[in-house]
Amino acid sequence: MDIATLVGLIMVAALLIGSILVGGGSFGAFWDVPSVLVVIGGSFASVLICFPLKRLLRTPMVVKKVFLSKGEDVPALIAQLVSLAETARRDGLLALESRLDEIDNDFIKLGVQMAVDGSQPEVIEDVLRSAMASLSARHGDGKAVVDQVGRFAPAFGMIGTLMGLIMMLGNMSDPSGIGAGMAVALITTLYGAIVSNGVFLPFGEKLAYLHRQEMRSMEIALRGIMAIQSGENPRVVAQKLKTFLAPNQRDGESQAA
Repeated sequence: MDIATLVGLIMVAALLIGSILVGGGSFGAFWDVPSVLVVIGGSFASVLICFPLKRLLRTPMVVKKVFLSKGEDVPALIAQLVSLAETARRDGLLALESRLDEIDNDFIKLGVQMAVDGSQPEVIEDVLRSAMASLSARHGDGKAVVDQVGRFAPAFGMIGTLMGLIMMLGNMSDPSGIGAGMAVALITTLYGAIVSNGVFLPFGEKLAYLHRQEMRSMEIALRGIMAIQSGENPRVVAQKLKTFLAPNQRDGESQAA
């Protein structure tokens, strides 16, 4: 589980609740069912217009990544590729077929299998690049849904506020209710801002970060596979791939070796 996401959400809720308590406010004053319907319901209704239903039904799986994605262990990935390069250098490419079962990464397994099958380097790279592009497109579709909710929520908060003001101004016979009516009208703006800036926009940024990390891991794997296929020295392969690591990680890897 990504602890940072969970801690961030808890902190947002704690800070909002703490501010209400310190300010001496009442929780009841911050709860309004019609405002919830306008902001949450309106945002998701608009998203339904933007995307096909099949795409929206996959959204929970996308959001789950924000909480459960562990990320790739890049040093371990590089170590595995170097180990495969050593086997190929020592025993030939065909020897890698016996190691396919120990490869958990489907992307690496695909590249190694193609190399073992004798595919041309340009064919291997083209297939792997296509796989990366396809994954990138799927990630983009998932992030777009989350981003749109983050964009629509403040707009529907403003719509709810305008609706409340119109209803309040339409009934000016009781001046004593103007203050309470204004407070209720403003709640929708508050809900929209919280839903957008406290939940969905941060989720979108986390998905973008996870996407960049996965693309980096796939680029490392692709370059490693191409180096293995061309029969490069394992030490050179390691040096190439370690350029993707921070300097302190490279030193750690060198010392471990």
